[in-house]
Amino acid sequence: MAREHSVLDDERSVRDDETTTANGGNDGLLHRRTYMRLAGVTTAAAALSTTTSADEEYEEITARGQVIRIGAGETYENKLFDLTNGNSVLLLVEGGNSVIRNVGFRGLHRGDEFMISINAPSGDVLIENVYLGDGSTKEGESFVHGPGAVFYHRNASCDVTFRHCNVQGWPNNGFYCSNTASGGSARFENCYGKNNGVSTYRVAGGNDVISNCVAYNDGTDYGPGWGGYVEDAGRPVWVWPGGPVTIENSEFASGGYPHAMVLRGSGRAQMSGGAISGSVQGGGLERSSVSGSPELSPPAGVPTSAEEAASGASSSRRDGSGADEDTTDDSSLPNLLVVDGDPSDASRYEFEVGGDVEKSNADGASIDEEDVVDGSSVYGSVADWKDAFRFSGDLERLTVDGPATVRVNDEVVDPDAFGENLPHVLEVDGRGAPTSYEITVDGRIELESADPEETATTVSGSTVQSSVTDATHRFRFSGAVTDVTFTDGEAALFVDGEEIDPSEYGDHELLPHAIVFDGTHADGPTTYSFEVSGTVVKSAYRDASIDDEDVVEGRAVRGGVGDWLDAYWFDGDIEEFHLLGDATVDVQYNARNL
Repeated sequence: MAREHSVLDDERSVRDDETTTANGGNDGLLHRRTYMRLAGVTTAAAALSTTTSADEEYEEITARGQVIRIGAGETYENKLFDLTNGNSVLLLVEGGNSVIRNVGFRGLHRGDEFMISINAPSGDVLIENVYLGDGSTKEGESFVHGPGAVFYHRNASCDVTFRHCNVQGWPNNGFYCSNTASGGSARFENCYGKNNGVSTYRVAGGNDVISNCVAYNDGTDYGPGWGGYVEDAGRPVWVWPGGPVTIENSEFASGGYPHAMVLRGSGRAQMSGGAISGSVQGGGLERSSVSGSPELSPPAGVPTSAEEAASGASSSRRDGSGADEDTTDDSSLPNLLVVDGDPSDASRYEFEVGGDVEKSNADGASIDEEDVVDGSSVYGSVADWKDAFRFSGDLERLTVDGPATVRVNDEVVDPDAFGENLPHVLEVDGRGAPTSYEITVDGRIELESADPEETATTVSGSTVQSSVTDATHRFRFSGAVTDVTFTDGEAALFVDGEEIDPSEYGDHELLPHAIVFDGTHADGPTTYSFEVSGTVVKSAYRDASIDDEDVVEGRAVRGGVGDWLDAYWFDGDIEEFHLLGDATVDVQYNARNL
């Protein structure tokens, strides 16, 4: 079926009034890959105790350029679209009283169209719990600015509600809904947008509403021809003429773009609550109780992955009320610790107190399932949000890997004053037989011994690889042990003096073969997938990254590289292989013997 092209509104270029910044790069800013690698980690205890909650199973669909039409009264839900093969898909809403719910789009989009297009002549349309957060390139652009995420047609006249949607990295608008000036309306509830070109929320009509939403730029690069915020990112909010738009308890930050909000011509908006960081272009904004310090984490209920959206699960970074009220105040926990993230990079933290501790939403902090409270110890991560905890007793130990700031009872504290930066000790005790091992933690790990005979040990960020016979290798680390792989032999493993069972931390047998995807000299990102006849696991071989975004499902793998390396250990043969991009691929059989 041939794809129909969407009709944009009457503008030759959506940049007619845009001024770009002079900064020409993203140096020092948080790269999406780095963010996911750091902020996505949890302790081993969290990995074992946390499961995905799904109300329904979902259908996985491979994109092949299909147009899926949603007619009047129809509900389309629980679908996961795989875009990693470079193809696209369009959900075309043609009738009112229809619903798109629990839909995730996985992988960097490389097509030339919008993903959801609304052309219903009347009625209500609900688009709920949708993930479009993996972004798009401009490789197949058929419009001035390339593909966009959601488009509201000029001929539409329906009332559409977007609820719990995550839209990031789309060159031609996140939500292109300024055609509501000609009829219909767009309402956004608890939605999240980041680094969208031209604008994230593009609105116009007098009935358009943005409630408890977030939009900002931080310079993330989504692919070839889509260069972060310097040239391509746009306005978090762009209001077109057509009637006063209502904005409630929402947070916007311009980042490198000149304006957080632009009111084109006679465009008007009434904003109450929330915050704006960055200038407002145009004189049509009325403000009430609007601060200059936005809280930019995803609102409650916004899915953070395609799988989470398709399954009907959701996560929460904010309480969704737009308020900073502390609903966790407990007189038995008189002390408050706040970890204030920095958008320049992700930070991992852990601390221990002398009494009890529990999560808190004080000071506008999020309450996240990913952060783990284990007795009097806490493990977590932050980027451009805050985590807070109430506790009793004294702060006894604190470790922070990254630029985050920690305050205790409103006083900034130095982590170095609260114990070792690498507070845990890991020992691999040989028992007389040659034993090779690979151990990964979710923080940092360093070899403690300076014995030159142990220089063969390889330390790569969070992973160590070596072999031991009758000696003891000693490491210091932060975080928790997440994976242990032993080959034949006898060795014991101790953490802080207590022996642990390696069988609880992954595979034992060292797989012999390696495959390495090297994107460091490629012109742009590369996606890949392959399947082996045996076992396959992620690896830090040759200083490769180990990323949550890369997926191993049984014998099949799919992932992507930019200016870094991905590596995998495997046995058997490679039975299927697909590569999109020009990263180099190195397959080494019996690599451990090289």
